[in-house]
Amino acid sequence: MTHAPIGQSWRRNWTRIFPFFAYPPEIRKVIYTTNAIESVHMSLRKITKNRGSFPSDDALIKLFYLALRNISKKWTMPLRDWKAALNRFTIQYAERLPQH
Repeated sequence: MTHAPIGQSWRRNWTRIFPFFAYPPEIRKVIYTTNAIESVHMSLRKITKNRGSFPSDDALIKLFYLALRNISKKWTMPLRDWKAALNRFTIQYAERLPQH
């Protein structure tokens, strides 16, 4: 089994991947939760799978908007390690967070 295609993909997309590593580990852990991301992707693929095409980009965007709204209603579990990430967000991006 060769891993060359993986390395090529990383090198080809490095400018998009690299900024992710600028975040501290606490934030990266919350941003990149494979199970949550894969679940959303699967739900969106399921919605578009049987449709051949869309009349416009706006039609697809509206469909995704409604789907994401419905998908997010099912999210009941708190994010793992959210408190650590929120602390880092507060330190690094205090000006962007609402003040209580």
